[in-house]
Amino acid sequence: MTIGERVTEARTESGLTQSQLAATVSLDRSALAKIETDTRRVTAVELVAIARELGRRVEWFVDPGPQPIISYRQSKDRAATQQIDTELDRIVRDVEFVVDQTSGLISNPPEEARPPATLAEADALAMTTRGLLGLSPDEPAHNLSQLVTTIGLLPFAIHLTTGADAGTVLLDEGGVSVVNGDLHVGRRRLALAHELGHYLIADPYTTDWRVDAADSEALEARLDRFARAVLLPEADLRNRWAQWAAIADDSLRDTAIRAGSHYRVDMATLARRLAETGLVDAQEADDVRRARTKKADIVEKNLVVPHELEPVSLPRVYEQAVLRLYRRETVTSDRALGLLLGTFDQDGLPDLPAIPDPGAEIWAITS
Repeated sequence: MTIGERVTEARTESGLTQSQLAATVSLDRSALAKIETDTRRVTAVELVAIARELGRRVEWFVDPGPQPIISYRQSKDRAATQQIDTELDRIVRDVEFVVDQTSGLISNPPEEARPPATLAEADALAMTTRGLLGLSPDEPAHNLSQLVTTIGLLPFAIHLTTGADAGTVLLDEGGVSVVNGDLHVGRRRLALAHELGHYLIADPYTTDWRVDAADSEALEARLDRFARAVLLPEADLRNRWAQWAAIADDSLRDTAIRAGSHYRVDMATLARRLAETGLVDAQEADDVRRARTKKADIVEKNLVVPHELEPVSLPRVYEQAVLRLYRRETVTSDRALGLLLGTFDQDGLPDLPAIPDPGAEIWAITS
């Protein structure tokens, strides 16, 4: 796409008319129209003003961006991208820059897995994946966002309001996932587990608008099954469900609340998994789905309240890499703060060594 086409795309996504954008950047509407049709060159000062007003970095207008996203846009022939696409584009550019400037950010990317053709294959892939993540058969996948970095997938949680659940881009080595941090924590974890499936089967670019949807396409439904099996391994779920169900005076709701807290999943995910493993019937699954954890449950059952993937959150290995670049003065403080997506302020950055005063050094030598 030309710079003019990119300006048009960003302006359209922002809901601005040519007249409105032109007024905010001190241009005549006719001049902006010529820029968008590439019949007039845009100056650097004008492009900076346009980029600032449209919430994009200047490089977005002049650099095509990550190849998987470009290919997706071309295949879909879309005039405008959605918010998740824009955020993925921005974050992948940042990650690629940091990867290029430092070492050790992406580690142990796995070999490409075959897409599961059946639900049984989805379950098998989940068990293999749990092994890759270093999980024992009876160990819950707590801190999934940390675990996936050990096999090269970098998850970012940002505010997407009511947009997509998540999306993933495959890099030359490793991958990046963006999760809608405005979902409830159980849904965020399910979304990341689903994106992990896309990463393992090497999907170059995916956006998921509703994970675990009843009308999912065949592969998406199998990846949903994969995600549930990663979070709720069947053998362990069977054993623990029987133990919790045997607690005196506990109802089905109480058992479900304990299970949801232990595995850190939402009730809809738990209900689906209990039903597909035959641990509950259809009516009981509906009852589990409607269960809601109250503050009294947290206190009386001594439950853990998880906060994983709260927005804005970045992979720790990525944060460490950015701070290394800042300490080496490879990037400025402004660039570091931008790479950290506003999760740091100036005072939060490490102190750099003071620059020696040349005059003081000369005085020490000559005095």
